[in-house]
Amino acid sequence: MTNQTQGSLVCVGTGMRMGGQLTPKAQSYIETFDIVIAAIPNIFTRKWLQGVAKEYVCLNDHYDDTKVDGKTRRDTYRRMADTILKEVRAGKKVCAAFYGHPGIFACISHMAIADARAEGFEAHMEPGISALDCLVADLGIDPGSYGMQSMESTQFMIYQRQLDPTALLILWQIGIAGDLSLKRFDTEPAHLQIVVDKLSRSYPLDHEVILYEAATDPLEKTRKEKLLLRDLPNAAFRQITTLVIPPAKTLEKDQAVIDQLNALAAQRNLAEQLA
Repeated sequence: MTNQTQGSLVCVGTGMRMGGQLTPKAQSYIETFDIVIAAIPNIFTRKWLQGVAKEYVCLNDHYDDTKVDGKTRRDTYRRMADTILKEVRAGKKVCAAFYGHPGIFACISHMAIADARAEGFEAHMEPGISALDCLVADLGIDPGSYGMQSMESTQFMIYQRQLDPTALLILWQIGIAGDLSLKRFDTEPAHLQIVVDKLSRSYPLDHEVILYEAATDPLEKTRKEKLLLRDLPNAAFRQITTLVIPPAKTLEKDQAVIDQLNALAAQRNLAEQLA
């Protein structure tokens, strides 16, 4: 009988492009653990995982179940996490692999790790190269220059959020914006118009925005489509499309705080001179 305490879980990322973006540590877990359970959209990465893993389970079929039985994406993610935990409870060393970073827009990994730890199993996450990392490199944007705001598109729509138009704004999953049913895998112009209307409170309608999609295989081109904010509802979207909104206003100095900092510096210099 398998000793339950031997089961363990590590969640790893394969990067957006497996070639060159898979860390040595993640590869080691994939190749040495008892079983690899993966939610990977890229067929080439799935085939590689299937070839190197001791045992391989693909979670992608759960998405098809969602379309057939009418369950929500949350139900699907719960079933995926349960599939992972079943193998951990069986005493196996489980490597759960996700594309990109395993903890960014990957609630399955967070659920599985939380459940495993609650049941006394060792579980942790290893970082991977995410869509954000690729976005920064592909678009040549440094979040440190102006600051960055990052949120899921539907969350932005249905909650009151205070935007800072002097900072970079990234809206993830714009391709399914406005889906409150958690059953759809697309959006529609009417939903996108709501996004535009809400953004127009902080940004001019003629502000240039970017639709970004990271390339996921060597034959695919990175999407970096520039358009005006007002034209967003007529653009083409996929589930992986990200909306990037550069700053629309320049940073304004807070002179009161600057004066405070200068005064403190002057006091420190005086104290050093008297010491």
